[in-house]
Amino acid sequence: MTATDNPLLRATFFLDTEHDAIKTFTRQVTSDAASDGQRATALFAAVRDEIRYNPYYISQEPADYRASSVLTGGANWCVPKAVLLAATARAAGIPCRLGFADVRNHLSTPKLQALMGTDLFVYHGYVEWLVEGTWNKVTPAFNSELCARSGVSPLEFEVGHDALMHEFAGDGHQYMQYVRDRGTFIDLPLEEILAALRTTYQGRVIGLMNHTGEEF
Repeated sequence: MTATDNPLLRATFFLDTEHDAIKTFTRQVTSDAASDGQRATALFAAVRDEIRYNPYYISQEPADYRASSVLTGGANWCVPKAVLLAATARAAGIPCRLGFADVRNHLSTPKLQALMGTDLFVYHGYVEWLVEGTWNKVTPAFNSELCARSGVSPLEFEVGHDALMHEFAGDGHQYMQYVRDRGTFIDLPLEEILAALRTTYQGRVIGLMNHTGEEF
């Protein structure tokens, strides 16, 4: 089966795996990898740390969610970061799809809770990929520097294991609670996500703030 025959390897509008920037990034990050497991591990760490987490600006423009655009932005929130990881995985020959879940972040800052009006994050983005015969769910949302400042260990991918948000922080306090599975998708269901954000947050978050603050 070729990549074009397998929808989990195919380029899409948002997962623009054929873009030169995506192919170059993927090739550079995986240059020393000798297996799909090593390629997946390297890509996960690169997307996690090279695109800093910034939840304070959510664009309504579809072009901003293309993996090639996310790659050049330097900072973004969980959904675009998942798009980038999925695109690079497909570029590396790793079958994958996008997944979404509603989560409660019990360590979110008062500033972010005041903006959102809740600690519920709808449509938190992750990637579900097939690596060396095993399906695993991974989220590259929070970069290592941010995790260190917040007292939370950064997620690491190991073949055969999920890399999802920790239920508890290092000090024992409850951290992230997965409360609703939104399913998996071949490409980004952007309009569905934006509609849920508008309904949940009553217009408080989309396009409201655009700065480089890094907070939960």
